[in-house]
Amino acid sequence: MSTTLERPALDTSRKVAPARDRRTLIRGQARAGWILLSPALLHSAVFIVIPVVAVLVLSLTDYSFGDSWAWVGFTNYTDLFRDVDFQASLFNTVLYAIVVIPVSMAVALAVAVGLNQKIRALGFFRTAFYIPTVTATVAIATIWLWIYNPGSGLANGFLSLFGFAPTQWLSDPATALPSLMVIGVWQGLGTKIIIYLAALQGVSRDLLESADLDGANRWQKFANVTWPALGPVQFFVLITSIVGTFQVFDLVYVMTQGGPGTETRVLVLDIYQNAFTDLKLGYASAETVIMMVVIAIFIGLGRLLQKADAND
Repeated sequence: MSTTLERPALDTSRKVAPARDRRTLIRGQARAGWILLSPALLHSAVFIVIPVVAVLVLSLTDYSFGDSWAWVGFTNYTDLFRDVDFQASLFNTVLYAIVVIPVSMAVALAVAVGLNQKIRALGFFRTAFYIPTVTATVAIATIWLWIYNPGSGLANGFLSLFGFAPTQWLSDPATALPSLMVIGVWQGLGTKIIIYLAALQGVSRDLLESADLDGANRWQKFANVTWPALGPVQFFVLITSIVGTFQVFDLVYVMTQGGPGTETRVLVLDIYQNAFTDLKLGYASAETVIMMVVIAIFIGLGRLLQKADAND
């Protein structure tokens, strides 16, 4: 009598079920992620994407807050590059950015390194450097108008102690834009210092101690340990600084109105006057597009510099 042993059937449902459950879990996580992102995406669509598209479209028209408008193509752009005021505002803004961005970043990093040490009244100094950031620019401009006052201002009063003649800080074409640059550097220090401080406190203590054991001095530790660790933070500060300096407006509007002449005329002030004083919204939109392109070029150059620094 022969007997045959029956093999138990393979239960494939146990293998299929975990895979199906995993796919269900992934889909659920994806849905939850999109739901959580939806407020930010809605905000970006309403306040970034739609305005950018509108600006691009309006820049190709002669729209001026009226009922009728015409499609003019690239006429606004060609007219802009023949516009003396636009040329002056573009030059002044680029010059302002080229000076203010590296100087403010260097000063902020130096101050952050100093505040990262164990010194007395550390909390006071951190607060003092951050106060200008949270102070209204109009209030700051009012204070600096008194400082730069040619008759009774603090700047001329201080320089007179060393025998210097009074200077017309905001009325002299040679000193008007540099005077605003000084304020721009001073006002932007607070945020950069806080960011650099957070980054400095995140530098690996083990690497710093190893450098000490190898006999490295302070400069060698900063150049070989601290500086490479600050790479991503440096790029973030650079990007925010580029955007901030190209958007300078209220400081110039309150202090100089773009004068004397066009010596302190900047892009946002020129856009404001074209759009809301001259009611040339299409023309101002074309100027805005050019400003966005220039900002993108600066950001691209910053990215190249960061890559080059990372490869060294």
